[in-house]
Amino acid sequence: MDAAPAARALAVDAAPAARALPVDAAPARRHGLGVAPLVSVLLPYRQAEATIEEALESVLAERDVDLEVIAVDDGSTDAGPATVARLARRDRRVVPVATGGVGIARALARAAEAARGELFARMDGDDISVGGRLARQAEALRRDPRLAVVGARVEAFAAGPIGEGMLRYVDWLNSILTPEDHAREMFVESPLCHPSVMLRRSALEQVGGFLEAPWAEDYDLWLRLDAAGARMAKLPELGLRWRHREGRATFADPRYAIARFLEAKAHYLARKLGAARPVAVWGAGKTGRRLARALARNGVRPERFVDIDPRKIGRLAQGAPIVDPSRLSRGAQTVVVAVGARGARALIREHLAARGFVEGSDYVCAS
Repeated sequence: MDAAPAARALAVDAAPAARALPVDAAPARRHGLGVAPLVSVLLPYRQAEATIEEALESVLAERDVDLEVIAVDDGSTDAGPATVARLARRDRRVVPVATGGVGIARALARAAEAARGELFARMDGDDISVGGRLARQAEALRRDPRLAVVGARVEAFAAGPIGEGMLRYVDWLNSILTPEDHAREMFVESPLCHPSVMLRRSALEQVGGFLEAPWAEDYDLWLRLDAAGARMAKLPELGLRWRHREGRATFADPRYAIARFLEAKAHYLARKLGAARPVAVWGAGKTGRRLARALARNGVRPERFVDIDPRKIGRLAQGAPIVDPSRLSRGAQTVVVAVGARGARALIREHLAARGFVEGSDYVCAS
């Protein structure tokens, strides 16, 4: 589906507990501020006095793209808002906004409401944008009107050591570049680092704007865009230094817990699978069974499990038989790969490809 600004609507069902936070479609006319900038950087922050100046300066250093920065104070009680006000007096591209503390999704909606650009870039108050990122992302969107979102490679950094799991995630994230990569990996994990992206205002509006959801708001957005057929890509260059610190929502907010990510996957994957063909879950271990239960809660009950462990084959899981991979036939079912062992996904992809299964139509990886 074409995700160009003038493309047909990208309508999709939202999560049952999610609520649309509308985006104003004509902010330039509303504010009466004349010619709008091309890019509006949406930067919500809270308690960021130690980092907000560096974050803003890294964006304002870009001079090859016409931009504004909508800096939204989401309930800070420190000196961060005073720093933003000082920078705004010096640089008219900084637009201070305050919410009183409404949470990331509503703060983003407020930023979008105040923004005038046709392209929205994201940034957080504790990260560092690498020089030229915004200009390169805007050029990528200009060159390919089918693209809805362009991210960038990221580098994780922190005052102390970064966990092995996060480093593996960043390596995986940075390996996903093309629209095909993003579509293929969408249900494995969130394939874009939110503060690294630029997206078309029109694409955001066509999938309902920013939503409050029971899981991570950024992953929910990528899943909605994917369900609508929007294309996403990533710059091959480093575009963001992604700071990790104690208290960051990634680690502290319950909506970012593994269980919530599983619920998000199941909610959108169930709609993708539909009822056209039976579903087989490859993985009769903990990972596969958890996903199967989540899919069942969303109306899709797998008819069988697939596993290579001879101790499991021939038994039942959640009332469905566990079979070996030879029992799979292309076109007879859709296979959902949900195996937690490191390296297993690549081996399963290799096996299915050798048998003529096509990823995206015959099977999808979800772990």
